[in-house]
Amino acid sequence: MAASMPPEALLEGAAKPSGSEQSVLEKHVAFFDRNHDGIVYPWETFEGFRAIGAGYLLSMTGAFLIHFALSSKTRPGKYPSPFFPIEVKNIHLAKHGSDSGVYDSDGRFVSLKFEEIFRKFASTHGNALTSGELMAMLKANREPQDYKGWIGSWTEWMTLYNLCKDNNGLLRKEIVKGVYDGSLFERMERDRKPHRK
Repeated sequence: MAASMPPEALLEGAAKPSGSEQSVLEKHVAFFDRNHDGIVYPWETFEGFRAIGAGYLLSMTGAFLIHFALSSKTRPGKYPSPFFPIEVKNIHLAKHGSDSGVYDSDGRFVSLKFEEIFRKFASTHGNALTSGELMAMLKANREPQDYKGWIGSWTEWMTLYNLCKDNNGLLRKEIVKGVYDGSLFERMERDRKPHRK
């Protein structure tokens, strides 16, 4: 059935018709744009990580690595900046290899690829991944000699797993979907607010 569907029917967050709507990948990154100016700086990423419950070390390391790796890719034709900004509108240019393919090259969400993760790898629980299943997925997605992509994928997924696994060590499907569209970050921050002064 899915094979006969037009490609656009498999995409969510399709192309930006008026230039005002964000792709799903942009929404994922926009959470970290704390002042909503379209540019994410390392200190905003640090603040975003802290807002969702990450510790200081993970927040600092994550902010440094993310901005070091992605800044120049999202700023084509511009001189490097000592502040390592990431331009939200160009985040699709920073996609790395060896990933799940859930975001297409324009940052749109590919439903078929998302469902494929759980169909192929969630064998213990249909709607959740164990740590072993997650590692099997990462291994299956590896492109030959794409070491940066391997590291990028491993880092993203293990951070997600460690922050969001449930008490049984399962990474649930709805959590993963919320990460892809950025809604999980907002929910995590909202849930944490009552516990903070």
